[in-house]
Amino acid sequence: MDFSNLDILDEFFGTGGDSNPFMMLIWFLPIILFVFYGQRIQLIITSREIKKKMSELEQFRNDSRNELINYIKQKLSTNGDPTEKLDRFFDYFTIMPVDIDPNGIIPKIHHLVRSREDTTRKQVKSMFSEISTLEITKVQNLLEIVTTLQLLHKIVRHLFLTAKKQNNYPLILPLQMMLPFIMEQAEALKDAIPAFKQAQPIGDGIGPLVVGGMMLNTKKQKAEFETVYSESEFNGRKLILLKAEGPYATVGRPGEATESLIEKLKPNIIIMVDAALKLEGEDTGSIAQGFGAAIGGIGTDRFKIEAVAAKYNIPILALVVRQSVKDAITLMNKEISDQTENVRSQVYEMITDNSNPNQTVLVIGVGNTMGVAQ
Repeated sequence: MDFSNLDILDEFFGTGGDSNPFMMLIWFLPIILFVFYGQRIQLIITSREIKKKMSELEQFRNDSRNELINYIKQKLSTNGDPTEKLDRFFDYFTIMPVDIDPNGIIPKIHHLVRSREDTTRKQVKSMFSEISTLEITKVQNLLEIVTTLQLLHKIVRHLFLTAKKQNNYPLILPLQMMLPFIMEQAEALKDAIPAFKQAQPIGDGIGPLVVGGMMLNTKKQKAEFETVYSESEFNGRKLILLKAEGPYATVGRPGEATESLIEKLKPNIIIMVDAALKLEGEDTGSIAQGFGAAIGGIGTDRFKIEAVAAKYNIPILALVVRQSVKDAITLMNKEISDQTENVRSQVYEMITDNSNPNQTVLVIGVGNTMGVAQ
């Protein structure tokens, strides 16, 4: 066997008696580079990925802004060009109350949130010579979408530029980890715009859709601002049915409405129907029953419902329909809408199992009731 080639390899790789300076350079140069410039190289590679996502976020923000402005100009009668006023809206912010002493902070947050809603509604209304309640609620929701996309873009840009300015790779790592979740939310917001422009039901409206069906052929009464209720009977039980007033793009004021109805009608049990975020691996439209106030948001409505229920010792049962963030704020898909009758039958089953004849049951359909009447 000829071993002459092995001698050549020994000389090239420096495995013989004499070391090869060229091969030493090849081996040690990358090590030196990564020791002294490893973080900077990682920062450059990661920065390229984040820049692409930032460009997408900026495009989402710009597209949603343009869609809202074009929708208002083409579909609604405005008092002059609304662009400048809308751009001011997009930069609105909310300063949370001081929480050094948490006692009494919920009423402060509630006041702040309601003040923001009322002020925004008045300013939106002032932009138009004539506008319906449905259109006001649609514009409010579209404003929230654009404002949220703008805020997401600003936050990502701030974290990215701060890390770049300081050449700090560890600082950019949290952003890299959060970015997939941020982009998922941003894409969902972008895809929600067509449904809100056309006032079509969204996934979050499954609660109002179920309770709205139970309210058919009953007398509707005003419970609170953009919130209605009616009374019905089932198997000897008196039902109080509560939901946001449809088909407006609103969640109503379920907290205040529940407080007033409990004070006036004294129900024996509360059942809440709402959408809930599914975990990865769970099926969209799957149904789950549980306990407690099934309602999202900043927490003030949930606090009011829990407080008044505890005051009168009323148990709260929950029934939720699992869905993703995108499913919740975009056009209601078939998997969710097909569960309407199943959810309603489970609500009736919960009423039968957890109450006695001649008792009163409060059923609350929680969620944005856009496109869902009663």
